[in-house]
Amino acid sequence: MPRFAGFAELNRYRRKLLVLGVIGVDASGVGFGNLSIRNGATPRFYITGSATAGISELMPAHYAKVVAYDFVRNWLECEGITVASSESLTHAAVYESDPTARAVIHCHGKKLWAALLDEAPTTPKRVEYGTPEMAYAVRRLFEATDVKRRKIFVMAAHDGGLVTFGRDLQEAFGILKNEMGSHLNSELRKFSRAGALARPGGQAEQAI
Repeated sequence: MPRFAGFAELNRYRRKLLVLGVIGVDASGVGFGNLSIRNGATPRFYITGSATAGISELMPAHYAKVVAYDFVRNWLECEGITVASSESLTHAAVYESDPTARAVIHCHGKKLWAALLDEAPTTPKRVEYGTPEMAYAVRRLFEATDVKRRKIFVMAAHDGGLVTFGRDLQEAFGILKNEMGSHLNSELRKFSRAGALARPGGQAEQAI
């Protein structure tokens, strides 16, 4: 795979995601998380390759270019020497459903996942990740929920699995950071309230 437009941006935001710990390799040695960018205004897109999550800095050869796909046949046609991520059909479903989307991030964060489960647009619990059924479920979210506005959805059957998207990686990453910040602030408020109630007169103090 030769160097392509958007390669540097993909790596820059991938580094940010690695620092946050929302992509990488778990304790069992299993990689998680992937990201992609659309190839201009076409349905094609560049996506991180399978089994690349543990590599600190990717080269162009670590990406695959998805040039065609078919949900019914669970089929991809790709360019490059790397096997495209197993989540490629999910990315394709986002790009197909939202013509303004130019970037997709699939990451893992168990606390945020638990907080957003069924609060944000959420795929059914029976639908496994990396399957044509997931691609169809994503398309249904765009038809039946406000996912196009919120630009984030939860994979109910994929423990910790979250997807954000946007007009570029900056927006997709910003959506993730904003949701993480909102969750953290919510947890801090709960902690503060619990601390106040634990102190003598805490209930009266809360009422003031």
